[in-house]
Amino acid sequence: MRRIETNGYSLEVGSLLDSSFSELLSTKYATSKKIIIVDENTHEHCLSYLITNFEALSESEIVVLTPGEDSKQMSLTYNIWEALTEYGVTRYDLIINLGGGVITDMGGFIASCYKRGCDFINIPTSLLAMVDASIGGKTGINLGHFKNQIGVFSNPVALYIDRLFLDTLPEEEMLSGFAEMLKHGLISDEALFHDVCAQIDEPDELSYELLVRCIEVKNEVVKKDPLEDGHRKILNFGHTVGHAIEGHYMNTHPLSHGHAVAIGMVLEAYVSVKMVGLSQESYDLIEKSILSKYPIPKFSNEDIQLMIEMMQNDKKNRAGKIKCCLLPKIGSCTYDHTVTSEMFLETLMHFKNKQVNLN
Repeated sequence: MRRIETNGYSLEVGSLLDSSFSELLSTKYATSKKIIIVDENTHEHCLSYLITNFEALSESEIVVLTPGEDSKQMSLTYNIWEALTEYGVTRYDLIINLGGGVITDMGGFIASCYKRGCDFINIPTSLLAMVDASIGGKTGINLGHFKNQIGVFSNPVALYIDRLFLDTLPEEEMLSGFAEMLKHGLISDEALFHDVCAQIDEPDELSYELLVRCIEVKNEVVKKDPLEDGHRKILNFGHTVGHAIEGHYMNTHPLSHGHAVAIGMVLEAYVSVKMVGLSQESYDLIEKSILSKYPIPKFSNEDIQLMIEMMQNDKKNRAGKIKCCLLPKIGSCTYDHTVTSEMFLETLMHFKNKQVNLN
């Protein structure tokens, strides 16, 4: 069991059975109602493990959501708050988020706002949630096609990462998580980037140590800047373009969050060559490593314009200017670069020639 120092909450990596989870349920929350939020996938594949192994959860109320980003909307959030009220849940009760990034984002937001905040625990079940989404206290929901536009910073009481749950994931979801792991290497550690590239061809063989290294990258960045006033912004590398791609294709050819961010990293690396001196050799390596696993969807000139409009409304922008993270070199990231719509237009037009049709 690896216990990692955080900004005030428990983060444990290892078997849930060997963690402090059981003790926490039987002491601090012994008399509390327990609400477990899952989606249909984790309801089928993960919930029984929790209920079977932790007697304190035997009478939990279960909230089941439809999988995917479509669930991260205010209308459904409001319905869940109504359900919690009907269940008689108080601010002293406990919400457990068992699922991927959608569940930890949305469940954390629901808990943080309900009666001005009740405690919640994250148990991520996807690779992306384990190395990124569940760490650092960001919670939120989407506003239409705009990703995570509504949310708050709120840490869980505890975060338990058990790689056992990765056995339930399809290859596509593993690849989604690997995209964020590649990002951690690109922004902070060139050796880590190469190690993730070597591992991505054998996702079922993901080593415990590599998982922990990526978790520690995210956690260390968050510890230095918990409210994203500065340094934490490097974690947004790939997300300015990635969120626009993910949102634009949400209702036509949905891409996983990781897939969209992976494409975003390639395009933002292309901009990095133009603006901050990323070497062509490094760019070529990034493009080759990523596009072999995460193909670019087919898009038209109209699609490009719509995606640029989404970038112009990105929550990271300031004073009407698109703000972006860029790479001077692999393993180093800088933030708050102003990138013009014209530069993104040039970049997206360039990549029209590198598309594959996902129809």
